[in-house]
Amino acid sequence: MMNAAEFVRTNTALIVPPLVPEIRLHLATEVVPLWRKTEEELEAEGVPPPYWAFAWAGGQALARHLLDNPGIVRGGTVLDFGSGSGLVAIAAKKAGAASVLAADVDAFAVAAIALNAKANGAAIDTTEDDLIGSGGRWDAVLCGDMCYERPLAERLLEWLRQRASSGTHVLLGDPGRSYFPKSGVEKLATYSVQTTRDLEDREIRETGVYRLTG
Repeated sequence: MMNAAEFVRTNTALIVPPLVPEIRLHLATEVVPLWRKTEEELEAEGVPPPYWAFAWAGGQALARHLLDNPGIVRGGTVLDFGSGSGLVAIAAKKAGAASVLAADVDAFAVAAIALNAKANGAAIDTTEDDLIGSGGRWDAVLCGDMCYERPLAERLLEWLRQRASSGTHVLLGDPGRSYFPKSGVEKLATYSVQTTRDLEDREIRETGVYRLTG
């Protein structure tokens, strides 16, 4: 398998997400070529689709909310689940979290998180472990844009509800994905996030930040 960090470096540029100008990320400058490259040319090497190469609407909204409301994570232990580019994890650290663990099962995402954390001077731990079902304890668990696929959303939400019932502060950023829960959430804020039609069906996504209530 190719070196993940080198692949990230050579296929991205440092870009400022529209809603979070405080943070710079290694992101794809052209959506379609990179997506095709991973799906077609690199399929034999087991490279998954490059979700980590884009600042998705749910992650941008959640990151913005944390930076504007740092008391949510200040001094606490934080898990950013399905971290992707690491945007939400970096925002949590910048907001004053004592420790942040960015979790993503994609080795290329973990490489991107490490590069992005370094670019922003943020000390972040990473793991490739699938933490769904684990008994780890964090003050806050953050999930940006993770309800796009039914099997994953169902597994994830069941585990997050368990976390919330045990006192963990669970926050979700979501722009209206198909499998986002219809109940058991409290909307905290709404953001208009600039996107691209290469990724979304519109140029602006109205995106909510929610607290999971059970």
